[in-house]
Amino acid sequence: MSSFETIAAGLQFPEGPIPMPDGSVILVEIQRKTLTRVWNGRAEIIAEIGGGPNGAALGPDGAVYVTNNGGFEYHEIAGLNIPGNTPPDYTTGRIERVDLATGKVERLYDKVGEHRLSGPNDLVFDRSGGIWFTDLGKNYPRSKDRGGLYYCKPDGSLIKEAAYGFVGLNGVGLSPDEKTVYAAETETGKLWGFDIVGVGEVAKAPLGPPGRCVAVPASHVFYDSLAVQANGDVCVATILNGGVTTITPAGATSHTPFPDPIVTNIAFGGADMRDAYITLSGTSRLIKARWPEPGLKLNFAPY
Repeated sequence: MSSFETIAAGLQFPEGPIPMPDGSVILVEIQRKTLTRVWNGRAEIIAEIGGGPNGAALGPDGAVYVTNNGGFEYHEIAGLNIPGNTPPDYTTGRIERVDLATGKVERLYDKVGEHRLSGPNDLVFDRSGGIWFTDLGKNYPRSKDRGGLYYCKPDGSLIKEAAYGFVGLNGVGLSPDEKTVYAAETETGKLWGFDIVGVGEVAKAPLGPPGRCVAVPASHVFYDSLAVQANGDVCVATILNGGVTTITPAGATSHTPFPDPIVTNIAFGGADMRDAYITLSGTSRLIKARWPEPGLKLNFAPY
């Protein structure tokens, strides 16, 4: 897409944009370890979170809920900022709540049952106020923690594992009727659809992991975070061939390129929900573009 506006530059691996009615955008800077508000080229730290705040969403109480991956090592390659393996100071992944008025950070969950969360990545609220979130896992020089799909309540009373064993689930979103939760698997470049059958529960499969493989790209790419359009199509931020891949529920795909091979997030806002806020993380930018279709309004979001 040739036409876009740069909202902020010089960010430290931005993700999780939340467009606000006052024209600002709240996002995480994973490398900086902060929740940050940007507008008119300025950046203001809302909270020093630590670890690796990766995804962000407004909850029913007006607080921002954050999926924290625990941190990455970073490398500059060909002028791009690229996250890598698990850093030496990593302890655990977690789900956190940030009070926007005070900047107070509260840890809600860092394990499910006996198993610690490895690298929570992205989240979405359902209509009831529950949170679907993904865990990307963690990479080590010669091994990897696998990830999965989870569900929790923001009051700290419930966390459930819906599906496990994927090679890094990343972006997550709900269909307009909230009967399907979509998740993007990064390393395989697959979009999965999970049929919701109960609170934090998805339909099982007779063989293999739960879920339906909705789409697989024709070329080798990595899928990152996603957003759902009002018509039910899924927009997946795509790495390597840098852009946004739009996928219909039937699996048809189209691609919109942007000038950064590491496009990581898309979020919708504006009065008509056609303002697309996109993180070009390799080049440290947040941009805004006009999108051909309106995005689906997120539960508890200002738009």
